[in-house]
Amino acid sequence: MAILPPQVRQALNRMEDEQLDLIEVVLDLGRRAEARFPGKFVFLTADPVSREDIEYVTTRIGTFGKDNRAGIERTLHRISAIRNRVGGVVGLTCRVGRAVYGTVSIIRDVVESAQNLLLLGRPGVGKTTMLREIARVLAEEFSKRVVIVDTSNEIAGDGDIPHPGIGPARRMQVPQHDEQHAVMIEAVENHMPQVIVVDEIGTEAEAYAARTIAERGVQLVATAHGNTLENLLMNPTLSDLVGGIQVVTLSDEEARRRKTQKSVQERKAPPTFDVVIEIQAQDAVALHLEVASVVDRLLRGYLPSPELRQRDPEGTVIVLEPSAAEEEEQLIEEIPSRPYLAPPPPGHETMENVRIYPYAVSRNRLERAIKVMGLSAQIVRTLDQADLVLTIKGQDRRRLAEAPRVRERNLPVHVLKSNTTAQIQDFLARYFKISDSKTEELALKEAEEAVRRVVRSGRPADLAPQRSTIRQLQHELAERYKVRSRSFGTEPLRYVRIYK
Repeated sequence: MAILPPQVRQALNRMEDEQLDLIEVVLDLGRRAEARFPGKFVFLTADPVSREDIEYVTTRIGTFGKDNRAGIERTLHRISAIRNRVGGVVGLTCRVGRAVYGTVSIIRDVVESAQNLLLLGRPGVGKTTMLREIARVLAEEFSKRVVIVDTSNEIAGDGDIPHPGIGPARRMQVPQHDEQHAVMIEAVENHMPQVIVVDEIGTEAEAYAARTIAERGVQLVATAHGNTLENLLMNPTLSDLVGGIQVVTLSDEEARRRKTQKSVQERKAPPTFDVVIEIQAQDAVALHLEVASVVDRLLRGYLPSPELRQRDPEGTVIVLEPSAAEEEEQLIEEIPSRPYLAPPPPGHETMENVRIYPYAVSRNRLERAIKVMGLSAQIVRTLDQADLVLTIKGQDRRRLAEAPRVRERNLPVHVLKSNTTAQIQDFLARYFKISDSKTEELALKEAEEAVRRVVRSGRPADLAPQRSTIRQLQHELAERYKVRSRSFGTEPLRYVRIYK
């Protein structure tokens, strides 16, 4: 408050009840001063900000660095400057910095695991606040040698004496932002740390330094630019943090075995970070606990299934959705021993399980549909093992039906209209004679999974076409989870779209 112009300070003092929620004060030359709060802003003055007001602030704070950021000695507050073409300051963003204790409780088990942690999230969501608290907990409660590489003095505050919010952790300041990677390596070589904490890894050199640190056996905790793991993977500069991507050309035999094109994307190397934490809100995170396997699944076309956690007002951590590995185990456990068995195909009356050979049909989608629907079926890789062949429209069904192994074993050939999850599920429901009540249950389960994806990624999700009574139940489910939904298309292909 002391560095703000008198008229701005007086206006804030009159808002005493709201000061605890203050995010930042904005001073732009020729405009009225603003105070920004969560979800709203308030004008603080009737007169526009003058050059004298800007100068009043700049003479009471530390020196601006190359990144146009300054601070106040022994505080976490940050003042960022906007300059004109000749370098004069014409605008200031005065951000309130707070050391919030207890934010680590939602991921404490992961912090204790000594794995390399990468925090992602949109600006202002609390990445640096959580990073600071992780450094304090590791240094204070676990007595680890923690060194913070503090480029903009946001983690440990301005001045030579660090803010008490980092506990006994040590802090190394970075003279210029483009030297951060060098200071990261210097910290490891000179100060024998067990943990290195870095804010905002953003360049190729810093990503290389992070890999070097991880390979030396030092635990690395950092933040990076990007909201989600998928964003990071598509960033050519930073994708190396999670293993990177390379294009591999397969042999003809391997491409046929995988049922893919000859050129495929694969993970290039082991990831630098073992766990990626997407911070969605102050009390909500999504955890990718095994980054290597998650990246591999993403490159094969699977959607990520992170573990969703939320902290309630009482401080209790609730797991809303298990990780992909846990979900796979639960799905396998839920499969009944003899569910929904259809009559065996002709000539195979003694078969207990139906064995499906997919021809030009996504093996991954088919496998997922079988597990979700709890069917006694398995996918096979050769016609000799199959009880039926599943293909899609546009393939030469006649030539397939006349193939020697198909004709010799009298295998039925079933055709889907398209290679989509909806068409695969529809075929399985008809073939295995699944009742209407089971169809309804599966449709609602699909809607629940879509809601979780929408909440996590923000992207709309389209459900499989359903009759009107089931669509109504899907709309009600979306309303219950506080997301929006709308029906599109014409009968019988009318479907529900779920979105934020």
